[in-house]
Amino acid sequence: MAHCFNHSDRALIILENPEVSLNKIALKTPTGLLAFGFGSGLSPLAPGTMGTLVAIPFALALKNLSSFWFWLILVAAFFLGVWLCGRVSTKLGVHDHGGIVWDEIVGYCLTVAFIPLQWQWLLAAFLLFRVFDIFKPWPIRQLDKNVSGGFGIMIDDVLAAIYSMAILALAQYFLVL
Repeated sequence: MAHCFNHSDRALIILENPEVSLNKIALKTPTGLLAFGFGSGLSPLAPGTMGTLVAIPFALALKNLSSFWFWLILVAAFFLGVWLCGRVSTKLGVHDHGGIVWDEIVGYCLTVAFIPLQWQWLLAAFLLFRVFDIFKPWPIRQLDKNVSGGFGIMIDDVLAAIYSMAILALAQYFLVL
């Protein structure tokens, strides 16, 4: 049995078994499949971390492209994410469902933009990005709570990536001296 509620000019359908609805959206629609990181966001433990793990091969592929293609694809992935995450969160009737991990995928790819393609740097980028994404220091938490829609879902991870990039840049500077 489904219940239908009208919420700001769109109908939200809530099924009696939300897991069936979640799996149907996350695994059986193209938007859900991407937003849920090919299913990684359905992990019962640390879905954001699982989504960031899924980002690693994409980040490696991007790092092997020219700077032009790296940034073009990353910016396109961000704007796709704004639309994608907004659409899926509307379907789910939740502002920022924890299983939506496209933002983590884009955030990690941004985090690795200026680091060497070496496992130590990739691991440091992974750990820093997860720390900033989980703990959300100022103003990340404020953006996460106050900016809605797909842009709100994406922007806090972009800022977590920028914080991570700053620390990685400092580490590179001091390690090269």
